[in-house]
Amino acid sequence: MTEVDYYENVRQKLVLGPLNAPKHRKIIKLMKVFWNEEEIKILSHFESCDKHITLKQLEEKTGIPKKEIKMILARSVENGTISRSLSKYCLEPIIPGIFEKYFQKRKDTKENELMAAKLYRDIMKEVMPQLSIESDFRLFRPVLPIEAEEKLIEINETFDVQSQALPYELVKRLIDKNENFAVIDCQCRLIGELSGEPCKVAPASMGCFMVGIGAQNAVQQQVSGVRQMNKEEAIEFLKETEKAGLVHNAIYDKGNESSLFVCNCCGCHCGAIFPAKQLNLLGVNPSNYAPKFDNELCSRCETCIRKCPNDAIYHKWPLETDSSDERIVLREEYCLGCGVCAANCPESAIKLVKVRDDIPPEQNKIGNKTFVEMIR
Repeated sequence: MTEVDYYENVRQKLVLGPLNAPKHRKIIKLMKVFWNEEEIKILSHFESCDKHITLKQLEEKTGIPKKEIKMILARSVENGTISRSLSKYCLEPIIPGIFEKYFQKRKDTKENELMAAKLYRDIMKEVMPQLSIESDFRLFRPVLPIEAEEKLIEINETFDVQSQALPYELVKRLIDKNENFAVIDCQCRLIGELSGEPCKVAPASMGCFMVGIGAQNAVQQQVSGVRQMNKEEAIEFLKETEKAGLVHNAIYDKGNESSLFVCNCCGCHCGAIFPAKQLNLLGVNPSNYAPKFDNELCSRCETCIRKCPNDAIYHKWPLETDSSDERIVLREEYCLGCGVCAANCPESAIKLVKVRDDIPPEQNKIGNKTFVEMIR
């Protein structure tokens, strides 16, 4: 009789809309960090990530009493590797999903945390680039820097003035409409630090910026690295992230989720940007803006080149004797439209111009769940 491979059984169920878990040795190793043999046997009776299962149903399927099942699954719930709502349980995708909850909660052993961090870092390098090719789903889109309206945006007369800078395109909206602010550790840079590959752009503590009820919940739940801020501290924090070269990535919608938080992302660790960047692809939806360089003001200092998170800018060295053809050039196909270059230009030689009018959906769901529903 063939022995049942419970890990493979569960791997095939770690599917939600465009998200999946390819059959890769690092994925299986990660699952074995998360779940022991007793836990994985019960999880093999779960449905895919878009369906809940009750304790009563699990009792019927396994023959194990409900009370015992609840005790067996308690560790996984506490660690964030499965979800529970009252007596209903659900699997979540490897990333996003388990990844965020596991490293926000940090309830596992230090040994397991280190192993999971190293495996996730390897998965971002070896597995996730493939997913960037096979799926056109993108969860995030950059919102523009804190002073974009006042200092960085150039009006493009070919577009309706009313559509120049809509609220969901600006990080400033999060400041203007809220009084509660908090920051939590960036899980992507945290796994870099834990696995011995720290980000050179910014530490994990310069992480996700949360507002309103999201900030309140993060403080109440004591999410890893959570720090409360007042409005003045929040503005200063956002400016610091921009100067470091981090992208304000918000959920790609114009509804509730894009107004709850922004991830402050680098190009070397971000789970959305980094895997796709390895294959010269965009891992997020570009904003409606792109940088425009003033060749007269530009000093060719290359600050924008160093700060660009997606390597979309280069220095065109001159051929002419008088150097009249020397300039800084944008590779438009790689530009995220994040505004980091403009926010960091010491000569104010870069403005942001509207180049498209892409309107996001009211809600951006992954299968039948929103991002917040996956990680709460």
